[in-house]
Amino acid sequence: MLFLIIVFALIGLAIGGPLGLLIGGGLGWWLGRRLKRRLNVARQRLQEGFLDSIFSVMGCLCQADGKVTDGELGIAEKLFDQMRLQGEQRERARAAFERGRADDFDLDAELASVNRLTRHQPVMRQVFLQVQLSAIAADGVLHDSEHEMMLRVARGVGCSETEVQQIEAMLHGAAANSQGASEEALKDAYQVLGVSEDASDADIKKAYRRLMSQNHPDKLAGKGLPESMRDVAQARTSEIANAYERICKARE
Repeated sequence: MLFLIIVFALIGLAIGGPLGLLIGGGLGWWLGRRLKRRLNVARQRLQEGFLDSIFSVMGCLCQADGKVTDGELGIAEKLFDQMRLQGEQRERARAAFERGRADDFDLDAELASVNRLTRHQPVMRQVFLQVQLSAIAADGVLHDSEHEMMLRVARGVGCSETEVQQIEAMLHGAAANSQGASEEALKDAYQVLGVSEDASDADIKKAYRRLMSQNHPDKLAGKGLPESMRDVAQARTSEIANAYERICKARE
């Protein structure tokens, strides 16, 4: 906004002197306010569309094994709580979840929409997938049909199977957080950071710092992540930190 005020003020000064300076500055201020309102409206619509897609795809995935369990419904409600969705927002989220469960739900079209929204924001896509995996793994088992559907979702939003495996490792890491550096937990930790088990300490630290920077809640918010999903993003950074700590302890 300040840039517009200065530019229009200088144009006004050049055309109409001191009076033109005031008029131009005022016009720049008005245009800046108008542009800011439009950007805020567009940002809100983007965020609402992202949340609708999250819950509708979640409903479809939970239906992949033929039924939606109480655990999966519980995860959805827990996510609503975590995101502090109340009133109309919560009802909208539930409606999106039910829309995804419908027989005529067009999953591919929904995924294409998410792909467009997150095309230049790979971390946003991974947050999207992390939420989906959390929901379908709520019953403690990732069924073959759910895994295949998850891969379809990943491809639909532009992610690779490697990225899905990274998020699966995060979920395993959360479940094994109290189990120290067991062999399986350690393997998952390397996968979370996206490095091989024979990577150097320097490469591991570099991968850790890169992921922490990419997944910082403030940075994701600046890229369009809804404020209500800050806790989800925070949980992701916690798993990255836990994975790095587990590897460091195992290498001591």
